[in-house]
Order: sequence, then C-alpha cells, then structure tokens
Amino acid sequence: MSVLSTEDEGKFLMDVRGEQIGIVTEVDPVEQVAYVDPDPSLTEAWLQSLGRGNANEDDLEIPAENVATVTDSEIRVDADLSSEA
Repeated sequence: MSVLSTEDEGKFLMDVRGEQIGIVTEVDPVEQVAYVDPDPSLTEAWLQSLGRGNANEDDLEIPAENVATVTDSEIRVDADLSSEA
C-alpha cells in the first residue's frame, strides 16, 4: 500500500495495463482516498495539474490499499480498470 498525499493531486491514474483512467482531483490524506475524474475536460485537467481542482460526486474513489505505485506524474493501481476489460 502506498501513502497518498495532497501532492498527488493532478497526477494521472493508470491501471495495471498502463491504461490512463483519469486525473486525481483530490486526495483525502486522513482517509487515504484519491478521487479521480475519469473524463476531465481540457480546462479541468489543467486546473488539476496546478492543484486547483476539487472532487465531484461523479469522481471515482480509489483507496490507498489499491495503489501499487506513486511516481512524480502518476498513480498506478493494482487492477485492470479500463473499459475494455
């Protein structure tokens, strides 16, 4: 399990196959949950990259226990979340 922080906001969420699932909009460091927008607009993606976005009710909730790795640009989960699965 990886530890999530607010510095992970704006990173891409990738599944185990390397498919991009969305962009992390917000991280709850206490609950260790990342909120991910699966279909961000260009403006939303830009705001997220600046750390200025917020989670919406349609965002996916990704608990830290499902996170395999965290890098400078992405969070990778240990599951296949692509729509082709």
